[in-house]
Amino acid sequence: MRLKYILLGFTFLLSLDSIAQNYLLKGRVLFEGEPVEFANVYVKVLSKGAVTDSHGGFSIPISETGTFTVQASMVGFQTSQQLVKIPSENTSSLVFTLKEMDGGLDEVVVSGTMQEVSKLDSPVPVEVYSANFFRANPTPSVFESLQNVNGVRPQINCNVCNTGDIHINGLEGPYTMVLIDGMPIVSGLATVYGLTGIPQALIDRVEVVKGPASTLYGSEAVGGLINVITKKPDSAPLVSADVFGTSWGEMNLDLGMRSNWGKNIQSLTGINAFYYDNPIDNNSDGFTDVTLSKRLSFFQKINVKRPENRLFTMAGRYVYEDRWGGEMNWNSEDRGGDEVYGESIYTSRWESFGTWQLPTSEAMNFQFSVNGHNQNSVYGTTLFKADQYIGFGQLTWAKTAEKHGLLLGLAYRYTFYDDNTTATSDLVSDNNQPSKIHLPGAFLQDEIKLTPNQSLLLGIRYDYNSIHGNIFSPRINYKLSSQDKNTTFRLSAGNGFRVANVFTEDHAALTGARDVIFAEELKPEQSWNINVNLVKKIYSDQGTFIGLDGSAFYTYFTNRIVPDYETNSNQIIYSNLDGSAVSKGVSLNLDIAWANGLTITTGGTLMDVSIEEEGVKRRQLLTERFSGVWSVGYEFFRLGLTVDYTGNVYSPMRLPLLGPLDDRPAYSPWYSLQNIQLTKNLGKRWEIYGGVKNLLNFTPPANSIARAFDPFDKDVVFAPNGTVVPTPNNPNGLTFDPTYVFAPNQGIRGFLGVRFTVSE
Repeated sequence: MRLKYILLGFTFLLSLDSIAQNYLLKGRVLFEGEPVEFANVYVKVLSKGAVTDSHGGFSIPISETGTFTVQASMVGFQTSQQLVKIPSENTSSLVFTLKEMDGGLDEVVVSGTMQEVSKLDSPVPVEVYSANFFRANPTPSVFESLQNVNGVRPQINCNVCNTGDIHINGLEGPYTMVLIDGMPIVSGLATVYGLTGIPQALIDRVEVVKGPASTLYGSEAVGGLINVITKKPDSAPLVSADVFGTSWGEMNLDLGMRSNWGKNIQSLTGINAFYYDNPIDNNSDGFTDVTLSKRLSFFQKINVKRPENRLFTMAGRYVYEDRWGGEMNWNSEDRGGDEVYGESIYTSRWESFGTWQLPTSEAMNFQFSVNGHNQNSVYGTTLFKADQYIGFGQLTWAKTAEKHGLLLGLAYRYTFYDDNTTATSDLVSDNNQPSKIHLPGAFLQDEIKLTPNQSLLLGIRYDYNSIHGNIFSPRINYKLSSQDKNTTFRLSAGNGFRVANVFTEDHAALTGARDVIFAEELKPEQSWNINVNLVKKIYSDQGTFIGLDGSAFYTYFTNRIVPDYETNSNQIIYSNLDGSAVSKGVSLNLDIAWANGLTITTGGTLMDVSIEEEGVKRRQLLTERFSGVWSVGYEFFRLGLTVDYTGNVYSPMRLPLLGPLDDRPAYSPWYSLQNIQLTKNLGKRWEIYGGVKNLLNFTPPANSIARAFDPFDKDVVFAPNGTVVPTPNNPNGLTFDPTYVFAPNQGIRGFLGVRFTVSE
C-alpha cells in the first residue's frame, strides 16, 4: 500500500515536470550570410525575447505550447517573422535573414553628394525620415508633415489664405530648396503655393540637409534642402490607398498603383485629393479660421529597362487647387470686389523631370526638369496674375580613381517670369517686360578617401547669372568615423547664394494690405556657413538602441534681403541689409528603440537668428529661440495596436506690429501642438487609425488680424506720406493686416482613417 502511494506521488511529480517542461527556441540571425549581433528576437504574445550574440545566435526558453509568431528585428532592417509550432523538431534551427530598409542604420542617401551613398559613409550630414515616421501623425500635405522634424518649422504666413513656407534653422522659406527625386522642382512661386499635393502614398523617404547646398544645387539652397524621394516602381506596393477625415470636415485621399506597360516599362501612379468646404470661425473675428480648399494632384512615374541595367526614369505631376479664406459671408461672386473681403487663389502647376544614363562606358547621367506655374489670385481688390516657367538640364560625370571620387557637372537653368505687377513692367514705356534669366553653371567635387575611416570632400561651383554676373560657391566637408562606425564626426563649411524675387517668394508682398516699396535694386544674397556634427550609436546587451545626433551651426549673411514691416505700417520696404545677419545655434536628436516595441524620437534646437545694422542688433521676426519635437510610439503585440504620441513646442517669436501704438503683444507665447493616434492592423492588407490633433486646443489670439472689421480700410485716415493717422475711431493707428501670425488657427479636432495595401 505504501509502495502504491509512492508510485502515485512519483507519477504526479513526473506530470508536473511535463506540464512545466521548457522548450528551447534556438537559431541565428543573418544579413547577407553574415551574423548580426545585438538583433532582437521576440516571441509575440508571450513577451519573451533575447538578443543575438557575436555569432548571431540566440536561445529563448519557452514553457508553453502552441503556434507563435517569432520576429527578428534591428534598427535599419526590415523585421523578419516566422510562425513556430511548439513542440516541434524545428525549434532548434531557426534562421532569420534580415534585409535593409530606408530610414535606418545604413540607408542610402543622395542629397548630400548627388550620388547614392551609404548614410554612414556620406561626408555631408543628411537626416532621413521614412514614410513610417510621417504616418505617426498623418497630414494632407508634405508641408504639414514636416512639423515633427527637429529644426524644421512650417510657417503660416497669412491669417486669411493660410499659405506658408518651410523654415530650416530659423531661415525663411525662400532659403529652403525643395526637390522631388533630386530635381529642383519646388521653387519661385511654388515656394509659397507648391508644397501641397505630393501624394504621400508614393513617398519612400524625405532627406533633409541643413546648411548651404548651393555648390551642388545652385540658388535657393542657402538654408538647406528637403528632398522628397518617391518609391521605385519595382518595389512599391501593387495598390496602396489612404483616406482620412477630420471632425472639421476635411477629407484627404492618397492613392498609389504599380503596373507594367509591356515587358520593359514599370509604372507608378499616384493621386492626391483634398476637400474642405466648411467655414468655421471659432475665434469670432468674422474671418474663416482655416482656408477652404479643393485640391487635386496627379503623379506618374515610369522606369524603362535598358541594356546593361542603364537608368532611365521619368516622372510628371499636375496640381490644381482652388482655395479661399476671408469673411464668413464671402462667395465667388465677391471675388475682387470691395464689399466682402476674401483671398481667392487658383493654382495650376505641372512638372516633369527625369534621369537618363548615357550609353557610354563612363558613369554619365543627364538629368532634366521643366515646370510651369500659373497663378490667378485676388487679395481683396488686389489682383495678382503670374506665369512662371523653369527649364533645367544637368549633365554629370562620376569617376572613381584610387582614393578619389570625382563628380563633374554642367548645368543650365532658364527662368521665365511674368506678372501684372511693377516687377515685370517697363516704367519708361509702360510695356510689359517679362523676366528672363539664363543661369549656366559648372561644378566639381572630389571626395578623397584619406584612410578607411576618414574622407575629405572638396567642391566648387561657378554660375553666370545673365542679370547679376559671376557667382562662385565653394564648400569643404570632412568626416571621421570610428572603426565600428558607431561614432561619426563631420565638419562642413560652405558658401551659399540666392537671387531673390519677392513677388514669387513672399506672400506678404501680394496681399494688398501693404504697398511694396523697393528702396534699391536688390543684389544677390550670399552666406557663409559652418556646421559641426557628431553622431553616436549605442547598442545595449538587452537589445536597446540609442542614437544621438548633435550639431552646432553658424551662418553669416551679406547682402541679406530683409523686408521692413515697421518703418511704415502701410508698406513693406525691401532692401539689401547694410550690415550683417547671423543664424547660429545647436541642435540634438535622440532616437531610442527597445525590443518590447517602445520607440522615442525627440530633438531640440536652440538658436539665435539676428540682424545687425548701423550698430543695432535685433532678433529676426517670426523666429523662435528654442523648438522641440517628439514622437513616442508603442506597439501592443497581443492586440495588434500601435499608439503614437507626437508634438512640438516653440518659444516666443518677435511679431510684426503696425507701429508704436499697436497694443497687441510684441512676442508670441510659448505654445505646443500635440497629437495622439491609435492604429489597428486588420490582417495584412487593412489598417484603421484615428486620434486627436492639437490636444491642448492651442490657437493664436483672436485679434491676430488687425482691424478685421474694416478689411478695406474705409475708416482709416492716411497722411500724405502713407502713414496712418490715429483717430478716435482708430486710436492705435492700425490698418487691416493679416501678417501677425505665428501658428495655425485650427483648434482641437478628431480624425479617422483607413489604409489598404496590396503588396503583390
